[in-house]
Amino acid sequence: MSAARARDERGSSIVLICGFAVFLLMTIAMVIDASAAYLQRQSLDTLADGAALRGADLGATGTDVYEGGVSQDRLELTEAQAREAVRSYLTDVGAHRRFPGLSYDVRVEATRVVVDLRAPLDLPLTVPGSPDRPVVGATGSAVVAPDEAG
Repeated sequence: MSAARARDERGSSIVLICGFAVFLLMTIAMVIDASAAYLQRQSLDTLADGAALRGADLGATGTDVYEGGVSQDRLELTEAQAREAVRSYLTDVGAHRRFPGLSYDVRVEATRVVVDLRAPLDLPLTVPGSPDRPVVGATGSAVVAPDEAG
């Protein structure tokens, strides 16, 4: 009777090992996908910060404040100039090639330019139950104000 019992127990360990292997592979896929999403979000953060700086810079004066200087008056931001500066920046740095499907929104809040970026994420692996086309977003903001001490 012990030989029949030993035969039954051998089969259950194979199922346990296969189940653990599937769990391990799904965990690895999830870690790889999470890392890819994190890295893309970090890249979008950097891009959003650069776009916001360019938008605040050119949206404040219409010219490059680093070359032409800044007046001592309060800087007026125009949304149209900020939006155009952000569009130009994203084109200059090749953002649409690097992040296909990239979309952006530009807001001017008093003396601050806020840029929201969104891009579809291409995951290296697919975990069952995960979204087909997840989107990663980032926000950057910048303020340009004259230095009162100068």
